[in-house]
Formats: sequence, C-alpha cells, structure tokens
Amino acid sequence: MAKLVSKTYGDALFQLAIENQSIDASLEEVKLFRKILLENQDFVKLMNHPQIDKEEKIRLLTTIFEEKISREFLGLLEQIVKKGRFEYLDEVLGYFIDEVKEYKNIGTALVISASPLSDMQKEQVRKRLLETTKYVEFDLAFQEDANLIGGMVIRIGDRVVDSSVRTRINELAKELSKIQLKAGECAP
Repeated sequence: MAKLVSKTYGDALFQLAIENQSIDASLEEVKLFRKILLENQDFVKLMNHPQIDKEEKIRLLTTIFEEKISREFLGLLEQIVKKGRFEYLDEVLGYFIDEVKEYKNIGTALVISASPLSDMQKEQVRKRLLETTKYVEFDLAFQEDANLIGGMVIRIGDRVVDSSVRTRINELAKELSKIQLKAGECAP
C-alpha cells in the first residue's frame, strides 16, 4: 500500500514540477518540508491522529504553511490529508526526491567500509562511480562495519558491489568445501 501511495502522489508532484519547470525549487521545498516533519514529531502525530477531523487538519496546514510553500505543494498536502494518507507522506516525499535525482542523473550510493575512509579515498570512490555508471553526480553516504575485515560494499539502489574481505573469505570457504566433497566422493 505504501509503495502505491508514494508512487501515485510522488508522481503527481514530480509531473507538476516538470510542467511548471520548477524541479530545483520543488526539490528544495520537499527536502525542507521533510526536515520540518522530522524535527516536529508532535505535528506529525497530530496530523495522523484519527480523532481530529480532516478539515481541521487542512485548516492547520493552510494556517502554518500557506505563505511558506508553493500553492501546488500545499494542494498536494491537502489531497493527501483528504484521502487519509498523511501517514505515508515521508514515503511520498522520498519517492519524489528519488524521481528528481533519476531525472537529473544523480546517483545515490551507500559505501560501507571496514574502517573510516579519508577524504581522498572518498573522492576516489566518487570518481570511480562516475566513470562506471550513467550518473553525472553522486550523493554518497559512508558507513563503517568492522565485520567486513577489509575492502568495501557499495549499494546503488538494488545493486550491490561487494569487494569485502569477509565475502572473499566466505567464497573461498565454499570453494574449499566443494573440493573436500569431491575428494570424499573419490574415496573407496
């Protein structure tokens, strides 16, 4: 359900931004609004509360944001409230951001390494990703996981490039177990 809702409303917002030639402005507006929601969980709880009338929620949205966000974005928020879908708003905004990034050829990658990477290493990863993908820019997030032992794992969407030492050791162990099985099969 969440995917369908986020796609439906996220696509609508994206199409509006394309039609109005306001991709960059809409992206900034959505990012800012998402940050506001993250920092104001009481507001989110209020907007999701089942005993508060939808019309009251719309009045609240209008009162707070009418002069601060575009009319199109406010209209979308009102529709989301009318349809009782406010609980999916973060997914809708995330979907929109992903669509804009794809439209602008901006990749998003998570780089997991065994130890922290230097700024120079991070830049080398960025350059290598730009050389080997269709993207013209990358938003990179970096994490550490000592269990990798060495190397790194890079996730771009649903693709994973795993060059970690842990994975290589696991692959070697599988190969060794196959060799042992074959050797055992030959025994009388």
